[in-house]
Amino acid sequence: MESLFKKHRLFISQVPMEIVREQIDTIHWDQPLVAIKGSRGVGKTTMIRQYIRRHYGVVAGEALYCVLDSIYFSNHSLLHLAEQFRQNGGKHLFLDEVHKYPNWSREIKEINDLYPDLKITFTGSSLIQILNADADLSRRALSYTMPGLSFREYLLFYHGLRLPVCSWQDLLYRTDDICQQVLDICHPLPLFRAYLRAGYYPFYGGDEVDYTTRIENVVQFIIDQEITTLCGVDAAYTRKLKAMLLFLANNVPYEVNIAKLASYLELNKQTVLAYLSAMQRAELLHLLYTDNKSVTKMQKPDKIYIHNPNMLHALTDKECIGTIRECFVVNQLVVAHEVEYGKDMGDFLVDGTYRFEVGGADKSFDQIADIPNSYVLADDLEFPIGKKLPLWSVGLLY
Repeated sequence: MESLFKKHRLFISQVPMEIVREQIDTIHWDQPLVAIKGSRGVGKTTMIRQYIRRHYGVVAGEALYCVLDSIYFSNHSLLHLAEQFRQNGGKHLFLDEVHKYPNWSREIKEINDLYPDLKITFTGSSLIQILNADADLSRRALSYTMPGLSFREYLLFYHGLRLPVCSWQDLLYRTDDICQQVLDICHPLPLFRAYLRAGYYPFYGGDEVDYTTRIENVVQFIIDQEITTLCGVDAAYTRKLKAMLLFLANNVPYEVNIAKLASYLELNKQTVLAYLSAMQRAELLHLLYTDNKSVTKMQKPDKIYIHNPNMLHALTDKECIGTIRECFVVNQLVVAHEVEYGKDMGDFLVDGTYRFEVGGADKSFDQIADIPNSYVLADDLEFPIGKKLPLWSVGLLY
């Protein structure tokens, strides 16, 4: 266990503290079991290390941070670690990337049963199932999902510009005031265009080619490692998954023809639907339906989007600004809202009440005229014009 203490000190001492995601203050870290899920690359590891450094310092003692793909766990169990750690005065165990440890949920449940005074915080892929894992932790673990950077967080993270979170009601009914707050500190349009290309992931270092390569590596890892391990997809079919993702990237927003997609991939329809579902859970895609309440397990989606604009840029050379705009809106809204395909009445229906049409500054209300609670989200605007709201303002919601 001494080796874990040494690694803890190295990991925690090296974590940067200049910028800390605000989500760190919304997590109830004092709960007995806390789960933090999210896609690879969004910053889960950095946040958990920052919390440890801020509250426990660098030296392992009351807290211990472990990465579960460490060689230590090739011949030591989590249960043994917890027992030894607690006997040495440990109070809070932080387990990073639990999905890389076999039977993680069973052992965490047993630790929680045996040592209810020992707090455990664990992180894992967006694919891990708290509810349907080997041991059901859904009633025990307080679960959080960590998204990538919003446009608002990007302004802070990369440009040092601090803005408050905008509420949904303020976005719709106080847009003038919100936009004025932003205009008081910056001109958002050029920054927003930069964000769409390189701003969602907190690892942009100034070189867009390097950033794109890192996104490609994230996608490769999710398909090659996480989907095969956590979704039961045969590793022999990873090429099919990659082919599907590239096909969709070059055809989004894709109004779904499952028969055509199945024929292209030489797969049956049920397999294609299962793969689409897995890629949505892995945060590679967003699947939209016209009625979320009636969606069945194997129902085809009505529209498909790549998960975020940066990923879309990394996967295709096509420059379709309309697709990028819609991709951005879906990506930002699904964090806290239910988004459905609007079909013939706007692009999106949000929370079953609000309809949105997305486009450029000249976008009209023709498609949603006379529909209550309808809005246009328009690019290239700094201020709203009636119910035509600046597209970038959606990026202030978290």
